[in-house]
Amino acid sequence: MQRNTVAHLCVLTANVIFALNFSVVKSVTPDPVGPFGLNVARALVTTSLFWLLSPMDRGPLLPERRDLPRLVLCALTGVVLNQLLFIKGLSLTHSTHASLLVLSTPIVITLVAFVVLREAVSWTRALGLSLGIAGAGLLIMEGGRSKEGSDVVTGNILVLLNAVFYSFYFVFVKPLMSRYSPFQIIRWMFTLGSLVIVPVGWAEFTRVDWSAFTLSQSAAVVFVVLGATFLAYLLNIHGLRHLNASAAGSYIYLQPLIAALVAVLFLDESFTPLKGLSALLIFSGVFLVNRRQVAPGEGPSSGG
Repeated sequence: MQRNTVAHLCVLTANVIFALNFSVVKSVTPDPVGPFGLNVARALVTTSLFWLLSPMDRGPLLPERRDLPRLVLCALTGVVLNQLLFIKGLSLTHSTHASLLVLSTPIVITLVAFVVLREAVSWTRALGLSLGIAGAGLLIMEGGRSKEGSDVVTGNILVLLNAVFYSFYFVFVKPLMSRYSPFQIIRWMFTLGSLVIVPVGWAEFTRVDWSAFTLSQSAAVVFVVLGATFLAYLLNIHGLRHLNASAAGSYIYLQPLIAALVAVLFLDESFTPLKGLSALLIFSGVFLVNRRQVAPGEGPSSGG
C-alpha cells in the first residue's frame, strides 16, 4: 500500500474516532465520571504512553530553553483549556451542537491570525468568517435544557471557547513545527498540560467509583482515553508527516456528519431546522475560509 494511501487512512480513522467521541463522552459524563475527572484519566494515560514511546523518536529528549515559554503557551491552549472546556461543554450541551461548533475552528483560526499576526483577509475569507460566525451564533442561541437538565447555552459557549483557544494553539505552535517533530511537541504539551489538568480534576477523579462501572461504561472510558486521545493523536501525526495540511484538514468535514448521525440514533437527539441552517452557514464559512491554501500547521481539528 502506498505511503500516501496509508496517511489518508490514518487521518480518516482519526476523524471518525473524533466524531464518535462526541456521543461516547456523553455516555459517561457527567455521570458516572465528572468531566474534569475524565480529563485526568486522559492526561495521565496519554502522557505516560507518549513517554514510553519516546525511544522511537530520534529527536532531542528535552526542548531548547528558548522554546519553553512557547511550549507552555501551546500546552495551555492546545491541551489544558482545549480539553477542559471541550469535555465540560459537551457534558452540558448536545453532541450535534458541539460537533458543529468544533467545525468552526478553521474560521476562528483565520480570525485569530488576522488579529494576532495581522494576516491579510480577502473578501472571500471575510464572507466566510461572517457566515461561520452567524451559524455559530444561531447554534449557541438555540438554548433550552438538555434531557439531563443542563444549560445548553452554557455548554455551547464552552465548546466555542474550546475552539477559540485551540485556534490560538495553531498560531503559537507554528514556529515550533520547523524545529521539532509533531511527536515531540505533543509529548511535551501533554507533559506540561498534565501539571494543570491533574490538580484541577483530581477531586472529581478520586470520587469516581470505578468498581461500579458497567462493561459499556468501562469500554467508553477506554475509547475516550486510548482511542480519542492517544491513538487519534498518533494517527494524525503519521498523516501530517506525509500529507499537506489542507488535504489532512479536509477530513474534519466528516466529524459533524457522523456525530449527528450517531447522536440521533443512540442519544435520541433531534436535528431541527435551526440546526440545519446553522450547519449550512458553518459549512459554507469553512469552505470559503479554506478556499485558498491552508497555512502550515493548520491541520485537522481535534475533537477535544
